[in-house]
Amino acid sequence: MDTKRVVITGMGLLTPVGNTVEEFWNNISKGNIGIAPITRFSTDDMKAKVAAEVKDFDCEQYFPKKDSKRNDLFSQYAMAAAVSAVSDAGFGETDLEDNVRVGVLVGSGIGGLKTMEDQVTRLNEKGPNRVAPLFIPMTIGNMAAGNIALKLGITGTCAAVVTACASSAHCIGEAFRNIKHGYSDVILAGGSEASITRIGMAGFTSLTALSESNDPKRASIPFDKDRNGFVMGEGASVLVIEELSHALARNAKIYAEVVGYGSTCDAHHMTSPDPEGKGASNAMIMAMNEAGITPVDVSYVNAHGTGTPSNDLPETIAIKKALGEHAYKVPVTSSKSMTGHMLGAAGSVEASVCALVLVNNFAPPTMGLETPEEGCDLNYLPGKGEKREMQYALSNSFGFGGHNAVLCLKKY
Repeated sequence: MDTKRVVITGMGLLTPVGNTVEEFWNNISKGNIGIAPITRFSTDDMKAKVAAEVKDFDCEQYFPKKDSKRNDLFSQYAMAAAVSAVSDAGFGETDLEDNVRVGVLVGSGIGGLKTMEDQVTRLNEKGPNRVAPLFIPMTIGNMAAGNIALKLGITGTCAAVVTACASSAHCIGEAFRNIKHGYSDVILAGGSEASITRIGMAGFTSLTALSESNDPKRASIPFDKDRNGFVMGEGASVLVIEELSHALARNAKIYAEVVGYGSTCDAHHMTSPDPEGKGASNAMIMAMNEAGITPVDVSYVNAHGTGTPSNDLPETIAIKKALGEHAYKVPVTSSKSMTGHMLGAAGSVEASVCALVLVNNFAPPTMGLETPEEGCDLNYLPGKGEKREMQYALSNSFGFGGHNAVLCLKKY
């Protein structure tokens, strides 16, 4: 069976460090941190007091204000990112309508958490008859994809992969395979999350997953011996994934080519990764094998790099297993040190980082890293990025439940 080449032709971003591609890359490349004290609600009774919030989001820049009242914030973020991505790719807002070869694959790890929190409170305070009529469609995780399709008139495949913090990476990987094997020409792929809520912060704190540092510069510190958890982030990233000849026929700009995808499961623990990194390393190897490359071809790795005690050392072990001695020669950085952990949106945001790394021949830094933990001995570029020639990049995403997704991108 003949296979197609697949490229990224558009990006839409809503992140703690920028809401446009230019602003996002400027901040990521310079190591600017989007973490600060939480502004949405009082944290007086909470242990975790900082997060990475999206700034200056105005829904009316992307869709009518009435739509915001019918959608949880995670869906609003997704719709805004999709509108931006379509525009960035050079499509008009109606160009993708009513075409079964155009699809949407946008996931969320949690879905409408703020709506859940609000409506359970209303149920307990005012009774069942006061629960909002749109409570269910505002909360379920597929509605980011569904609302994007509704807004843009997209009638092809439409789905939402839910694999916790690997959700949007899996969405991109499945979009890549869908186009590679000829089922679609264009897919909007990515993820969205809006979990900076009291219940979200309390739940992850009870799980001992969140950093309790009040210092934004020392809260998200992947690979550091003093790390004590991740920082909650939020936002969305949607990429326009397109078949190459389709993109060339309309003279589209191309950020990068998607050439490999690995998907595995640790089958080890509900929340902790395999300490030997077997599932993660196998996913990296699968992605490289599909790309037709060897470890020495890899120029950059965007690590999952959460800053949790259970993640960073096993991921380092996995990278060494997958890349061998080359692991010590390639920059391995965590953009979560700047964006916080955007959960279901993280994989797509980090795939965007990888595409921009290839375009700009520049590896961004890992911020906050001062003293690496014993065994975390790779080239994490602490505090400062590095200019170098880039050819292939790997983006690692790992989720609760043992889900692993790795994407391989190639300079176009």
